[in-house]
Amino acid sequence: MPKLRRLSGRAVVKILETFGFMKIFQRGSHVKLKRESEHGSQTRTIPLHHELDSGTLLTIVRQASRYISEHELHPHFYHS
Repeated sequence: MPKLRRLSGRAVVKILETFGFMKIFQRGSHVKLKRESEHGSQTRTIPLHHELDSGTLLTIVRQASRYISEHELHPHFYHS
């Protein structure tokens, strides 16, 4: 299995924005993103930490892969 990149919360937000997510709310160090698609509404909460824990990042990738193909997500979140 390829190794996850070490990403900040802000970097993850920018990646998800390229897939149509928009910031809808922020409280403290957490931002809520939302996207409308043919599958319905999708909402994700991303912590804006300097470096996300690998478990947190893996959970974000798994949740996003339900609606976005892993082929599209892979270059953003994993080392080549």
